Amino acid sequence: MSRYRRVCIEGGWFFFTVTLADRSSDLLVRHIERLRAAYSAARRRDPFETIAICVLPDHMHAIWALPPNDADFSRRWNLIKHDFSCGLPENPERTRSKIARREKGIWQRRYWEHAIRGDADLSRHIDYIHFNPVKHRLVTRACDWPHSSFHRYVKQGFLPIDWGGDVAQMPSGRFGE
Repeated sequence: MSRYRRVCIEGGWFFFTVTLADRSSDLLVRHIERLRAAYSAARRRDPFETIAICVLPDHMHAIWALPPNDADFSRRWNLIKHDFSCGLPENPERTRSKIARREKGIWQRRYWEHAIRGDADLSRHIDYIHFNPVKHRLVTRACDWPHSSFHRYVKQGFLPIDWGGDVAQMPSGRFGE
């Protein structure tokens, strides 16, 4: 078995992409209250600050700031995934290894993390998160997607309500995956 090494930066800021095993599923938005409860429980148990977040039907993006002397974002994501999955039916197409590990097969095992490296990097990732529902053609304007910190940024005056118009207006090369 391969050993995946994650970056260890105490008090670091990180961008994440966490994905369902079934990329055609809408489980995250269909059970958004369950996800919010799991997310809140993890934050109460092991505090962290959510800089930006967007939940889409089959995946989510977030930027977290961890507390000083703490680099363990893996534990937090494991708590969120576990609590969200409790009470949901198992994926009937899960693999033998997921069955052996008593995993429901709802989540992809791994996730993408990126250590934020300065203000420009942070700004690019916040924009990416907030524009993602438009990029995936779920809405034509960022303000129309309800499961995003975009609304908090507008309320606090950091972004105008009409930011992120539509995919035709997307700046070239700025939001690519």
